[in-house]
Amino acid sequence: MDAILLQVLNGLDKGGAYALIALGLTLVFGTLGVVNFAHGALFMLGAFCAVTFDKLLKLESVVVDPEKTTAWGSKLEIRTPYVEAWLGDFGKVLHDYSVPASILLAIPVMLAIGIVMERGLIRHFYKRPHADQILVTFGLAIVIQEVIKHFFGANPIPQPAPPAFSGTAYVGTLFGMGQTLAYPWWRIIYLFFSLAVIGAVLAFLQFTTYGMVVRAGMHDRQTVGFLGIDIQRRFTVVFGLAAVVAGVAGVMYTPILPPDYHMGMDFLVLSFVVVVVGGMGSLSGAVAAGFLLGILQSFASMNEINSLVPGIDHIIIYLVAVVVLLTLPRGLLGRKGVMEE
Repeated sequence: MDAILLQVLNGLDKGGAYALIALGLTLVFGTLGVVNFAHGALFMLGAFCAVTFDKLLKLESVVVDPEKTTAWGSKLEIRTPYVEAWLGDFGKVLHDYSVPASILLAIPVMLAIGIVMERGLIRHFYKRPHADQILVTFGLAIVIQEVIKHFFGANPIPQPAPPAFSGTAYVGTLFGMGQTLAYPWWRIIYLFFSLAVIGAVLAFLQFTTYGMVVRAGMHDRQTVGFLGIDIQRRFTVVFGLAAVVAGVAGVMYTPILPPDYHMGMDFLVLSFVVVVVGGMGSLSGAVAAGFLLGILQSFASMNEINSLVPGIDHIIIYLVAVVVLLTLPRGLLGRKGVMEE
């Protein structure tokens, strides 16, 4: 029972990352009809927002103490991070919580990147074939990846979780199992964070006037335009919102997986499979498929299953995609007419 619950938890937090990226992909495809292969790069850029914020907090001021010397007779240098010198104890707390605090940097940065990307490049490919969209956005992803590699190097850069959440939680006590099942606190935090972001995005689209107009434009852009609404401007904002969702997902995932320049590509392929399984253009399908495939992948990684079918954990998602598309060509919750000629 402990092993089963552990795999469910592993699958849920991994599925949370898949669902967040797939949600952004589906938003972009549903509004603009663009297959954005650069979306994984946005996840990576969000992770490196956390890295950049942490580096900024570690910038130090150097003060020479004229009354003290080192063992070699040179003047003693006292190094103090600027944030601690300026903000005192709050600066220390800010440094400890640099990962969640970096969301404050990631949101405006990712929103700006998303809007510039849509206005500067994506808009020129709205009416082009999907193959052209894939090629240009994949090329953009490679460019972003190489830029990150140039400035940050090729090695992963670990980002510690806040000290208060760096340990493990005894989740077994919630199910009457005592303290036999421990699970990392930060993975639990990430699961609830992903659920909160997914809920906020769906609530925004479902219950706000702005979101209702966007959903109407997804179904019939021309009619919404006849009503005098600049639907294209709203779609640009949605593209920025999708970039923010991918970015904050990357920020919060850094304590789980140290960011490197190719992490976006690693998640991109899996997330596109999630979108296809859930159904192209279906937000609820993307979320459901993300958690479902995350759980299946987690169970497939168990030693008992791997001993029976070696390597099954690497291909289980693609096998599920084949089975789903053979039986349900539109995906689990796909809409009629989406990518159907």
